[in-house]
Amino acid sequence: MAAVEVVVHGRVQDVFFRDTCSRQADAAGVTGWVRNDSAGTVTARFEGAPEAVDRLVQWCRLGPPDARVDDVQATSCDEAGFDRFVVRS
Repeated sequence: MAAVEVVVHGRVQDVFFRDTCSRQADAAGVTGWVRNDSAGTVTARFEGAPEAVDRLVQWCRLGPPDARVDDVQATSCDEAGFDRFVVRS
């Protein structure tokens, strides 16, 4: 299992980033969460099979169609053992 936290910079709020990320995570079998931050960024935590987590990190570099991703910072972290993927407010 792999665990990664990402911070996505750019035009990533009000473009359905969290909703689309959640659907991508569910399709890939990845657990964790995604949330908007007050700085205008999106932060997500992905846990699952290494190739599935990598796929989600790569997806974050593109985002949904209306997003403009300027930078993605990805950091490996310890697993928390999430049982599903959720959108946090």
